[in-house]
Amino acid sequence: MSPLRLQQVWGIAQVHRHARYSRFFHVSRLRCAPTPTKPAHAVARAAVGSYGQQEGDHVLNSPSELARKISAKVLPKIPRPDVRKVLIVGSGGLSIGQAGEFDYSGSQALKALREEGIDAVLINPNIATWQTSHQLASEVYFLPITPDYVAYVLEKERPDGILLTFGGQSALNVGIELDKMGILERLGVKVLGTPIRTLEVSEDRDLFVQALKEIDIPVAQSTAVSSVNDALAAAERIGYPVILRSAFTLGGLGSGFANNPEELRDLSAKSLSLSPQVLIERSMRGWKELEYEVVRDAADNTIICCNMENFDPLGTHTGDSIVVAPSQTLPDDEYHMLRSAALKVIRHLGVVGECNIQYALNPTSREYCVIEVNARLSRSSALASKATGYPLAYTAAKIALGHTLPELPNAVTKTTTACFEPSLDYIVTKIPKWDLAKFSAQVNREVGSAMKSVGEVMAIGRTFEESLQKAIRQVDPRWKGFEAYIQPEDLDRALSHPTDMRLFAIAYAIFNKKYTVDRIHDLTKIDKWFLYKIDNIVQTVYALKEVGSLEKIDHELMQRAKRMGFSDPHIADLVSSREDAVRAHRKSLGITPFVKRIDTLAAEYPAHTNYLYTTYNASEHDVTFDEHGTMVLGSGVYRIGSSVEFDWCAVTCARKLREMGQRTIMVNYNPETVSTDFDEADRLYFEELGYERVMDIYELEQAQGVIVSVGGQLPQNIALRLKQNNVNVLGTDPEKIDNAEDRHKFSSILDSIGVDQPQWAEVSSVNAAKAFAQKVGYPVLIRPSYVLSGAAMNVVYEESALEYNLSAAASVSPLHPVVITKFIDGAQEIDVDAVAHQGKLLLHAVSEHVENAGVHSGDATLVLPPFSLTEHDMTRLKEIAEKVAIAFDISGPFNMQVIRKAAEEPGQDAQLKVIECNLRASRSFPFVSKVLGHNFIDTATAAIVGQNVPEPVDAMAEKRDYTAVKVAQFSWTRLGGADPFLGVEMASTGEVASFGKDIHEAYWASLLSTTGFKIPRPNTGVLIGGDIKTPEMRTIAKTLFDLGFKLYCSSPAVEEFLKDIPYVSAKRIFFPTKDKRKLREVFDEYDIECVINLAKGRGKDATDEDYVARRLFLFSNAVDFGLPLLNNPRCAQLFVEALAQKIPQGGLRKYTEGRIPTEVRSWRKFVGKRA
Repeated sequence: MSPLRLQQVWGIAQVHRHARYSRFFHVSRLRCAPTPTKPAHAVARAAVGSYGQQEGDHVLNSPSELARKISAKVLPKIPRPDVRKVLIVGSGGLSIGQAGEFDYSGSQALKALREEGIDAVLINPNIATWQTSHQLASEVYFLPITPDYVAYVLEKERPDGILLTFGGQSALNVGIELDKMGILERLGVKVLGTPIRTLEVSEDRDLFVQALKEIDIPVAQSTAVSSVNDALAAAERIGYPVILRSAFTLGGLGSGFANNPEELRDLSAKSLSLSPQVLIERSMRGWKELEYEVVRDAADNTIICCNMENFDPLGTHTGDSIVVAPSQTLPDDEYHMLRSAALKVIRHLGVVGECNIQYALNPTSREYCVIEVNARLSRSSALASKATGYPLAYTAAKIALGHTLPELPNAVTKTTTACFEPSLDYIVTKIPKWDLAKFSAQVNREVGSAMKSVGEVMAIGRTFEESLQKAIRQVDPRWKGFEAYIQPEDLDRALSHPTDMRLFAIAYAIFNKKYTVDRIHDLTKIDKWFLYKIDNIVQTVYALKEVGSLEKIDHELMQRAKRMGFSDPHIADLVSSREDAVRAHRKSLGITPFVKRIDTLAAEYPAHTNYLYTTYNASEHDVTFDEHGTMVLGSGVYRIGSSVEFDWCAVTCARKLREMGQRTIMVNYNPETVSTDFDEADRLYFEELGYERVMDIYELEQAQGVIVSVGGQLPQNIALRLKQNNVNVLGTDPEKIDNAEDRHKFSSILDSIGVDQPQWAEVSSVNAAKAFAQKVGYPVLIRPSYVLSGAAMNVVYEESALEYNLSAAASVSPLHPVVITKFIDGAQEIDVDAVAHQGKLLLHAVSEHVENAGVHSGDATLVLPPFSLTEHDMTRLKEIAEKVAIAFDISGPFNMQVIRKAAEEPGQDAQLKVIECNLRASRSFPFVSKVLGHNFIDTATAAIVGQNVPEPVDAMAEKRDYTAVKVAQFSWTRLGGADPFLGVEMASTGEVASFGKDIHEAYWASLLSTTGFKIPRPNTGVLIGGDIKTPEMRTIAKTLFDLGFKLYCSSPAVEEFLKDIPYVSAKRIFFPTKDKRKLREVFDEYDIECVINLAKGRGKDATDEDYVARRLFLFSNAVDFGLPLLNNPRCAQLFVEALAQKIPQGGLRKYTEGRIPTEVRSWRKFVGKRA
């Protein structure tokens, strides 16, 4: 390969000194104590000189006026796009493969636009994110990310430019489609940043391979095909094993490995239903996988921001792999070989902004090839931004607006320019968070080239051992460090076929089966460097076990353990002691963590940043502790049940505190969030949220207090312990939080204040549970204490299921007995979100579920204002909220779930029973705040700190001429074997919401906003199945038939039922239950484009007919193609009603110029103010 000549950037002598990451961990040398951080937001300022700079000049960001003056003459004159209004296309609801990282990158882009004085218009139906706040965008449209709806917004707003690279694959696909439709050209909308042609080349595998061949960059031998037979022929030429990749999809959806023609036939049939083109490539399983994040401006200045190395070899999707930054096992020549190739590729493709390039590298030679290039912000970009402190999305947005790297300041240091390559004097480890246990037992736990994780954590340390053990604890608070949490029966398979728990299979192999590093390497192909580092942890475990007691741990061993990343509880377990005793002994030895800065410069220049982490591998602090701020505990890793909505709460709370003149300390470890942006708080600790670390930070900072009620369940779980250790927990007393979390105490308090609830009993044995169930009658609901998102909650309809379910629930929190309650079938469920101060209700919202009780509130369809509740019921609900606020003396946010059962006799009140109460912000807080135009967290923050507390407002009494509907976003397509049936255990990965003039219009827009949902075309087939006793089935079938859809079913009972409906005809079809290809053919033959399956419960096994019907939706649903599945009777009813209303209005027609649907209105226009 010919050596690449890099264009020298004028005036920045320091850039190439940073060309290589610091490889060895060293302690920062002594520096002056920095001045306290100011409360002003740390955003990059524009570089201007006092010499009368001409408009459009490109000027070096330098404190020297002479340098700025000369640079204005020397730097290339790049014309800046003349834009005053820009549309940003968001990514929609959080799903596997496309999650919170796009909330972060979009928010950064909006900040950059605001600084430039540009009006930003955002289309994004994700109501839970910080991005969809008026603090960032001038106008927000909560509408589907589809070519049609984006075209309508373009037509309505008439922006000058559009940004497509900040909304993941969804935004990119929409942009390419809009260009093909000719809409961008017709409306005169400029594509800012990376041009459309570059996006197409990076997405179309054939074009991409051709482009790289032009510059002699090796790519995997591959063939693009669009049929199963072509795929088989290509594999014969290349030779098995092969990898199949889908074009135009996100997170490796539809891709996988095939070892023989049979596997390839199945895989290609599935993938071609998701994408029009697939690529058959030579498999390089076992090679190293590396990524480089590259930034390039329009003047061709190009830098590598960060390089990252996967702990897992090629074969595991990078989103499902443990990743370290910077790379640890590359010699310098290989690092520079790949760096030079990255610069060459990005220049050739013409990327303007940020992109990510992935490599496979043969571990035994210098052979490498490019796997793919993402010419947009990606999950890795968010990780790289947080790992280095270099704000990639912000910089990419500035570049898209015509700025060049030399003139942009380094947003962290404020003294150097953005045209530099960050240096790291620490190591970052990312571990994915899988929540596969949340789904049915049939889910395949193996991880491969298609992504399955729902979130990720990032840990910062000065050694790999320290950051790895920190990251393990961040993924799950029950894990204390590197230990054998699983005991696989077939250990060799568990090591050679990675699953979500492979790291602990390695621990089991070392601790229990005495496998050597060489043997583990042979089975896993994980680089020995990592395995030897893990062995360092193992040797420390043995050393701690050997001393046997806490008193015998001397200074040297304690320091070694802490520098290896061991937590106090982990050490306590190993020496049979208690965490508090270990903490006291450690402090008596003078061993406490040091606080270090992330300054992007490896301490080579003085930098006053507020981006901090703790480590034991240091000898001094980088900061002085004289600010005494208020700590806000974030929500940690995104997982099912706790996602971006809690990040919105944490960011809103921190901003409100700063507005009140208070200094803030944010603690969180999620790289995908806005809360871990260094300009959102006065100090950011990228750290664990466990008791040990929170206490460390509280003691070091001598903080004024800690807020635990805006970060979901994690901070709540340590609230009582913090109080017991003299921490000033602000807001509601943790004793009261404990009363609400403990189901037994909670129920007793409700009884004492006369608030109704379902019958309940506290049981600690299966026999006691059976006795209660016989007394009240089935069904019953099993509820353990201290859980998030209904973990281990189950509705039980018969005694045979009770014993199994009870053992599953009891294992969640063995220290707390289980509460069992009477489950009320066929009742409505209502959500009440509220804020109180010293027991006085300040603000409340009442949202109604479309589904009956029995579907977890996080999966339910919420409607606000309610569509069927009477004024009398609304008054009673407010009274219940007032009673609860007084009983628990609440100061801050709280949420209740209430069951409404219609009165049995005329003239009687409906029954209202409280089933749950959380004394914290709930996942619906962003939704109710944005729909009602009252910021619940602003009010809650004032109540928590007792400052500027507003007077009570009855937001529900205001009359509104609009309705908003929140719909859950599911990721079934990703999870082979998952049963898409909804119950009391939460399963959704995100949410979307839309506004409309009524419930049908709002539900239509919000359902279309879920990623992959595709409205059936007129006169196509609908497959109907399930329980014929469901009252809604008759009206659903009749309405669909009247609208011109053809009805099909697979069971004789359903056929008979449908044919009994007057003027309805239906056809029964043969339904293969095992052969996926034949199944697909059946659907194609009958033109079936929608599945309605109203089953009573989960599929019993993989050949259960109802289960296969639901599962087929997974088989076909994707970003580009999808069969909608509706399996809740009330939602299916609402959908067909919306369909009946929309079809006459042209709802099934494609985009038509000049015909803008009534739901295409901005949030401000609906609510009537900038809420």
